[in-house]
Amino acid sequence: MPLLRPFTLARLHYPREVWRDDLLAALIVSVLLVPQALAYALVAGLPPAVGVCASLLPLLAYAALGSSPVNAVGPAAVLALMTGQALSAVDPLLASHADAALVLALETGLLLAAAALLKLDALSSLLSVPVMQGFNAGAAVSIVVSQGPTLLGSPAKGFNAPSVVRAWWQAGTTGMGLAAVFGLAALAMLWWARRHGKAFAARWLSPTQAAMTVRAAPLIVLMLAIVVAWAVSAPSHGVVLTGPLPALALQITWPVNAPALWWQLLPAAGAMALVAFVSSLAVTERLGLQRGEHIQPRRELAGLAAANLAAGLGGGMPVGGSLARTALNADAGVRTRMAGVWTALVMALVMALLAAPLAWLPKSVLAATIILAVASTIEWRAFGEAWRYARSEASLMVAVAVLVVLRDAQWALAVGVGASIALLLQRSSQPHAVLVGRMPGTEHYRNVRRYTAELTAGVVGIRIDESLLFTNARQLSGVVVDYLEQFPGSTRVLLQMSPVNRIDFSGLEALHALQDILAARGVRLDLSEVKGPVLDRLRAGGWHTWFTGRLFLSHHQGVLGREPMAAASASA
Repeated sequence: MPLLRPFTLARLHYPREVWRDDLLAALIVSVLLVPQALAYALVAGLPPAVGVCASLLPLLAYAALGSSPVNAVGPAAVLALMTGQALSAVDPLLASHADAALVLALETGLLLAAAALLKLDALSSLLSVPVMQGFNAGAAVSIVVSQGPTLLGSPAKGFNAPSVVRAWWQAGTTGMGLAAVFGLAALAMLWWARRHGKAFAARWLSPTQAAMTVRAAPLIVLMLAIVVAWAVSAPSHGVVLTGPLPALALQITWPVNAPALWWQLLPAAGAMALVAFVSSLAVTERLGLQRGEHIQPRRELAGLAAANLAAGLGGGMPVGGSLARTALNADAGVRTRMAGVWTALVMALVMALLAAPLAWLPKSVLAATIILAVASTIEWRAFGEAWRYARSEASLMVAVAVLVVLRDAQWALAVGVGASIALLLQRSSQPHAVLVGRMPGTEHYRNVRRYTAELTAGVVGIRIDESLLFTNARQLSGVVVDYLEQFPGSTRVLLQMSPVNRIDFSGLEALHALQDILAARGVRLDLSEVKGPVLDRLRAGGWHTWFTGRLFLSHHQGVLGREPMAAASASA
């Protein structure tokens, strides 16, 4: 299947019932996208117009190359925080933050495109579930903290807790008057709508209409705030407004030609590319399984790459799949990726019609929508579940979350990936090998520590439960010899290899060394239940030139010492 498989009208069969479902989903998602586009630009410390631009062309680009019908690409909370943290270190004399955001989006797109071309979709495994959940929780807390001053009308700014607290302390109570009233009132209304709005609306509306009304609550609150701000002439009372949006006229923008800027932003772009891909893939794959759709990771890389390149050339900021909007897309019954095209068209129409009213929107109200939206995404329960399951992984979750809050996202990701790899190496450094015995009256063999199993005199049966790789191969001989010394007088060691999926060259050498050690003790090494692909690699490594033991099709046959596996037929 080719990597790039764009939507073309010549190939597109688009029945009326399908495009109606897509259009309805686009209308619903656009209701949420309008406030989020403005709000996430605010999180990144960028003008609201940047959020609008990041919500148009990227949708079209993803629709052309992506693979998921439900993925709602555009500004996202975590990426907005990472963008703000990256741009905060840019020297204003080198480039404005808006220009630097274009460079960041282009670099993110180029890295994703390179990963797609090189088939590096396996990079998604670098972020384990504990790291991703800790990262998302920390990012949500950081966004809430960073928007706290704006919610109350303070001019204090920052992208981690220490910088926000320091700036807030220095600003004191400056600006905290009517703006705080707007922000807190909006926060209260949004919270009430989330908790009680559906039941309240259901008194007069159908369940479907009530659910639609609750989903539109952020836009309703924004419109109400605009009317009140205009009525009371809010700017004259110190309320900071969003300000006029530029006319909706998309133009291709070229990035700043400053090599130092590109080099400075490259690490942040790499982290953002990884987060955008992993977070989008996690949501789309889960929803795809529920909807019976196949998601192609490489196509997702290509779609996200195109979306970020479009954002960089269209005056936007780095984009990715939004958890809230993607879930809303699925709930709305979206059918094809054309829904993204409809969403972009609806978004453009809304912004063209509402550009003038949106200029009266208080920033404190935008902050309220951000705080409630991201706070609801924190899965505190996951920390408790991880602690009960594996305290090392729970500690990693906490460490990543704390680093995001106190330092920045790049540090948190670096520590999280490094710690995950360290934990993996620690767990795989000792091959899990157990002594197995026969379950009475059967031909099945189980761990003698867990079951009442029979041992066979003269044979030490050991099941190897790990692939034999360079990380653990050196310990194989020691593990086997320890078991052998428990049964003096044994003449054979029989390794049950059914759980072994791979043996690398270090593992091959470890088997050779183990055979030599056992031979010096007068003990023969035999193998049972070796998988076909593993056996193919052993043969390719020339093991037949030194292996002197016997190979058995089943462990039971090996214990009995009969019917060894024929060399020509050993391809299970």
